[in-house]
Amino acid sequence: MTTAPQSVPQPEPLWQPGPDRIAGARLTRFHDWAATRHGAPARASGDPVADYAALHHWSVSELSRFWQAVADWFDVRFTTPYETVLADRAMPGARWFPGATLNYAEHALRAAEDPARADAPALLYVDETHEPATVTWSALRAQVGSLAAELRRLGVRPGDRVSGYLPNVPQAVIALLATAAVGAVWTSCAPDFGARSVLDRFQQVEPVVLFTVDGYRYGGKEHDRRDTVAELRRELPTLRAVVHIPLLGTPAPEGALEWAELTSAATEPVFEQVPFDHPLWVLYSSGTTGLPKAIVQSQGGILLEHLKQTGLHCDLGPEDRFFWYTSTGWMMWNFLVSGLLVGATIVLYDGSPGHPDTAAQWRIAERTGTTLFGTSAAYVMACRKAGVHPGRDLDLSAVKCVATTGSPLPPDGFRWLHDEVAADLWIASVSGGTDVCSCFAGAAPTLPVHIGELQAPCLGTDLQAWDPHGKPLVDEVGELVVTNPMPSMPVRFWNDPDGTRYHDSYFDTYPGVWRHGDWITLTSRGSVVIHGRSDSTLNRQGVRMGSADIYEAVERLPEIRESLVIGLELPDGGYWMPLFVHLAPGAVLDDALRDRVKRTLREQCSPRHVPDEIIEAPGVPHTLTGKRIEVPVKRLLQGTPLEKAVNPGSVDDIELLRFYERIAAERAEGPAGREK
Repeated sequence: MTTAPQSVPQPEPLWQPGPDRIAGARLTRFHDWAATRHGAPARASGDPVADYAALHHWSVSELSRFWQAVADWFDVRFTTPYETVLADRAMPGARWFPGATLNYAEHALRAAEDPARADAPALLYVDETHEPATVTWSALRAQVGSLAAELRRLGVRPGDRVSGYLPNVPQAVIALLATAAVGAVWTSCAPDFGARSVLDRFQQVEPVVLFTVDGYRYGGKEHDRRDTVAELRRELPTLRAVVHIPLLGTPAPEGALEWAELTSAATEPVFEQVPFDHPLWVLYSSGTTGLPKAIVQSQGGILLEHLKQTGLHCDLGPEDRFFWYTSTGWMMWNFLVSGLLVGATIVLYDGSPGHPDTAAQWRIAERTGTTLFGTSAAYVMACRKAGVHPGRDLDLSAVKCVATTGSPLPPDGFRWLHDEVAADLWIASVSGGTDVCSCFAGAAPTLPVHIGELQAPCLGTDLQAWDPHGKPLVDEVGELVVTNPMPSMPVRFWNDPDGTRYHDSYFDTYPGVWRHGDWITLTSRGSVVIHGRSDSTLNRQGVRMGSADIYEAVERLPEIRESLVIGLELPDGGYWMPLFVHLAPGAVLDDALRDRVKRTLREQCSPRHVPDEIIEAPGVPHTLTGKRIEVPVKRLLQGTPLEKAVNPGSVDDIELLRFYERIAAERAEGPAGREK
C-alpha cells in the first residue's frame, strides 16, 4: 500500500478525524503496542495515512507476527497453546494456529464474567413497535448455558449441525452461542425463505436439531410459516429434535420442544474446547449455477478475524451499541453477533427496514443509543429520495459511525449522510463477502473519508487489483484478489471431499490467489473503489442471491418455458434486476401472469427475489453445452458491444443475444427509445 507523491494534488476529504479521535482510537493504541511488542513500524510521520499504510504493509508482509499480535492484544484464550501461527500459507489449505484449542462462545460471553457488567445489556431487541427489550449479559450467559446443556442431553456432539429457521431475534443469538459452546456447527436461514430455498441449503449439511419460529412480522403483517416448518420437518430426515419458538403465539406442533423449557435453568455454560480450525458455522453462497455452496468457517478463524474487524476497524468496545440491519440469512448477522466479542451491546431489529416509514432505521438508532449504525447503500439512497432528515428530526448524537455495505455507496449517498445526519460523521463504506464473513476493505477510524471511496484495505488482508495477466494495478480497474491467506477463509465446503468446488470457486483464474469476483480500484492514496460484481451473482439489498433459486420457482409455472435473471449495478447507485421469460406456446405475458410470477417468487424464495421488471424474450441463450448465458447478457445490458461481450462460437444461437442488445440500446436512449 503506497501513498501518493507530494507533487500530486490531493482531493479534499469529506471528513477526517481530529487528533483526539485518532489518539483515542483502539487502532492507534494497537499500533503503538504492536510496535513495542511485535515489531510493527512505529507511528513516526504524524501523517495518519502514512502510518496506516506502514501498519498495513507490515500486517500482510509479516502475517504470523500480525495475527499473533491480534491474538495477544485481545487476550484470546487458548486452552492448549499453538505450535506456530501459520504452519502452511498455501491457498487453499492454509493452516492457522495448529495445536491450539479454544471456543468462540466463551469469548462472546466473556463480558458476563465482569460483575460490574452482569446487568448491562448484551442484546437490545427491537421489533416494528420500536420498543427496545433488553437481554442482560448475565441473562444471556444463563440461557446459553441452559440451552447448551439441553443440546448435550439431546445427543448433540461436536461437529453435529444445528439449524435455525429464525428471524433476527434474541433466540437466534442464544441458539448460535449454545451450538458453538458444545462444538456443534450452526447454520441459519431467514423465515422469508421458502421451503425449497431452505432445503437446498439445510439438506446439504444434514442438521440434527432445527430451531424454528411459527411465523414472523414484517411490514405490519403477520406471516404464518407453520406449513413451511412442517415441510422442513418432513424433508430433513436427520432431525432428532425441533425446537418451537412461538413468535406469533401458537402452540408447539406435535413432537416439538418448547424454547422456554430448554432455556429456563440457570446453568453455567460449559465450553467445549475445539481445535482452531474446528467448524463454527456454515454460510451459503447464492447458488448461481446450482445448489448454494455450503461455506464452512472455523471457530478460531472467525474469532480472530472478527476481533480484528469489530475491535480495531469498527473501533467497538464495551461502551458501544452496534446495530446493523440484517437477517439471519446474510453473513452480516453473524458479523453483528461478533460485536459481543469486544463487549459491545448488539442491537437486533426484526422487521421491515421501512416500516412504518422510510425513517424507521434511524428511529431505532435513536431509541437504542446506537453508536455504530450499519445499513445498506440502498437504504441510504432511499432516505435521500424520500427527503428524510434524520439529523434534524431525531437525536442521533450517540452515532459516531454510519457503515454501509451490500453494494457500493454512491457519491450522493456520502454527501447525503454528511449533510443530513451529521457533518462530523465517520462514514464507513465497507466491502467483503459471505465467503470470508468479513471485509476486505472499509472502515479505519484514523483515516480520512473521500466521497465514493472505501477508506483502506483491512489489516492482514493482502488486497490487490489485478489485470487478466496477474499484474497488480494502481489507479486502474482490476479484479479484486487477495494474495495471502486470511484466517476466516473457508476451511472447506461441505460435501466437497477433494476440494474441487472450493478451488474452482476462487483459485481457478489465478492459481494460489483468491479471486473474489469484484471490480476494484486501489488508488495511489491507499483508498479503494468498488465497481460492482465481475461475475453474474445477484446482489439485492445487500444480500447475494442465486439465479438457480429463481429459475427453479418460475419455471414450475406452465406458462414459462425458460427464464433468465440479471442483476445490474446502475451508475446512480441503484440496482436493476429484470427477469426475462421465454413463454410456452399460447401463453401471454399479461398482468395476471406477471402477478403469479411475483407471488411465486415471494412465497417460494423470498421478497428479495421478486424482479424489478418481467420482460418477454424470444428465447434464452446457452453455451454449446446447454448452460444459460448470464455474464455476457449482463455485459450487453451494461452497454458492452456484442462482439466484446461474448465469443460467438460459444453460443447456441447468437441471434438471441441481439434481442438483449436491443434492450440495452432502448434503456440507454431512455423512455423515448422504449416507445419505438
